Amino acid sequence: MVSARKPSKLLGLIGIALLAAGCHTDLWVQPHLRPQTYSDFGGFPDHATSRPVVFGTVARGEADDDAAYYTGRVDKKYVADIPYAQASSDLNKEGIKISSFKDFIERGHERFTIYCTPCHGQLGDGNGMIAQRGYAIRRQPASYHTDRLRNMPVGHFFDVMTNGFGTMFSYAARVEVPDRWAIVSYIRALQLSQNVKESELTPHEKQSIKPGPVDIGQGR
Repeated sequence: MVSARKPSKLLGLIGIALLAAGCHTDLWVQPHLRPQTYSDFGGFPDHATSRPVVFGTVARGEADDDAAYYTGRVDKKYVADIPYAQASSDLNKEGIKISSFKDFIERGHERFTIYCTPCHGQLGDGNGMIAQRGYAIRRQPASYHTDRLRNMPVGHFFDVMTNGFGTMFSYAARVEVPDRWAIVSYIRALQLSQNVKESELTPHEKQSIKPGPVDIGQGR
């Protein structure tokens, strides 16, 4: 007795054979180029298989169209206000808790200590260790406590960190935008701390000032 299942198996095998005969490997086995290799294709003058991003292309959600925030300038003029709300929001997104302007300044203090003190010093007076110990430069690193820089809009400091100035190179690749603004806020705090008039102090603050020798041992 012939099993009823055998014809169905036979038909299945015939169907597979027909499908296999209709397939061609030329869909995946064809001339191709591997990324980051040399190309003989005449349309690529640089002979690179991996093509650069088309100039002006901006990834979705990555458009830095807020000139004040990303450049420190508006219509070629330095901005006068620190964009605290945007910068603190961006830092919080990165997991850095900023709940007050004090937190923001402290973040700036931390970043300033890492990136700025080697040349500008802890006080921002331009007397950092690199300047003290023989770094051959044409002029001393800037002190933030000159009248010129005390009166300079905050956008100037952001612009210098972004694009560099004189012998100072750009820190844009090292310090993110919100951290640059945090550093600017700390520079302003430094300037205020070194230029407060006695008449601006409260009675309590005046009493807390105790004249005495300055300990410079930690700076060595």
